[in-house]
Amino acid sequence: MTPTPAAEAARRRTFAIISHPDAGKTTLTEKFLLYGGALTAEAGAVKARAGRRAATSDWMELERQRGISITSTVLQFPYRDHVVNLLDTPGHRDFSEDTYRVLAAADAAVMVLDAAKGIEPQTLKLFDVCRQRGLPLLTFVNKWDRPGRDPLELLDEIEQQIGLVATPVTWPVGIAGDFRGVIDRRDGRYTRFTRVSRGATEAPEELVEAERAAGEEGEAWDRAREELELLDSVAADLDPKTFLAAESTPTFFGSALTNFGVRKLLDAVVDLVPAPGPRLDADGTPRPLDAPFSGFVFKVQANMDPSHRDRIAFVRVCSGRFERGMVVTHGPTGKPFATKYAHQVFGQERETIDEAYPGDVVGLVNATEVRVGDSLFLDEPVTFPAIPSFAPEHFSVARVRDTGRFKQFRRGIAQLDEEGVVQVLRDPDLGDQEPVLAAVGPMQFDVALHRLEHEFGAPAELSPTSFRLVRRTDRSSADSLRGMRGVRILERADGTLLALFESQYWVERLEQEHPELLLERLVAEGSVG
Repeated sequence: MTPTPAAEAARRRTFAIISHPDAGKTTLTEKFLLYGGALTAEAGAVKARAGRRAATSDWMELERQRGISITSTVLQFPYRDHVVNLLDTPGHRDFSEDTYRVLAAADAAVMVLDAAKGIEPQTLKLFDVCRQRGLPLLTFVNKWDRPGRDPLELLDEIEQQIGLVATPVTWPVGIAGDFRGVIDRRDGRYTRFTRVSRGATEAPEELVEAERAAGEEGEAWDRAREELELLDSVAADLDPKTFLAAESTPTFFGSALTNFGVRKLLDAVVDLVPAPGPRLDADGTPRPLDAPFSGFVFKVQANMDPSHRDRIAFVRVCSGRFERGMVVTHGPTGKPFATKYAHQVFGQERETIDEAYPGDVVGLVNATEVRVGDSLFLDEPVTFPAIPSFAPEHFSVARVRDTGRFKQFRRGIAQLDEEGVVQVLRDPDLGDQEPVLAAVGPMQFDVALHRLEHEFGAPAELSPTSFRLVRRTDRSSADSLRGMRGVRILERADGTLLALFESQYWVERLEQEHPELLLERLVAEGSVG
């Protein structure tokens, strides 16, 4: 008997991981896969299934060069009779727009903090993005096997910086750099960890009675007990209701590198993260889980496999049962869309997927007309809420170095625009001759230039502009603005007219002196940073 979509959705846990670069997000991702059985330990290192290349979520060449996550990716693995969908995200604030799109497909998030650094100012934007979406948030204080800060101090910082009450579920025995194990505050049980070579296998866990632990751990145990008494006195206890309401964040301590505490965190994902529920459509009406298939595109990525030069649309299943080969309707165009080439994407590796349920992510290959935010459905039409663009803060003019490669340049610019790598703004009189690339952070420009050269064979150069902010406008206002100093009118691919300005002062002056002009902030501007 085929299970119902609602029954299968109850087994799903779909969450994203966010962090500052170097906090250990990619390492934690790999260790989740290790504990889920999707990776094996081989020759002292974590290896991919079937002995293939190392299966990290960082697949782009530029990511490996710089040692940071630039793109988001999707990893699925089984754990405790559940199906876990892990959505990895870029770790740098410059790519917070991509993080926002991924979080639109997640039901919760795990925030990874470095025990020595805590919440870093330049990454507050990522956490604000998570908070803006109202996602339940688990916190993992990583690298406790290295010197770091006082744990109580870190809890205070979480509350002060991101406005969530930190409710420790596990508490470390041993200061940062001398990690012995954790006490689970839910039952008072102490789990002692044993270091394994390079963290290549699951860390041996030994349950130790409190009296024995007190004798063997000595001063470290006494300190931990004193800190726990303080936490008890302020009632900083796990509260599933406030967690689901995005008011508190259950907090765990550990070390992804050595696997200390990883299982506790993964268990919490299964126990605390909500199963996929009915998704609200654009009108605010819930789409029942057992309704016919529907989903929305939260990411488009080309050239994940350089040998095939293909294009994948990542679709979060919202309702019904997805079956490979089914013909669905592409919402924006009303055209039929065949799903013969449906994949489960495991880092850079792929496997054909025959079915999927709410909460799962399906990679549809060669989805040439599909864009980020598009809805796909079977039988019963549905449109899901649009995914807003961030207000760009950096603007540069792009030019191809070799005019003989202009065709490749134009194709590459169009692809980068559709993926959301950068926003591409065009002057109607110039077209693709000298498009303006607009970005939330300058590192997006580096990615765009790298991909233009290495994927599309169109080396390009960028010339910075003096523009600093942008406003949405309309045709009549644009006619008045065009003749003004320090303003330029450009158009996005979706037809939206944007006015670029050199200074905030000039915008404010125009708003006061010419209230008839439309100068509208972009949807996500100012709300995430």
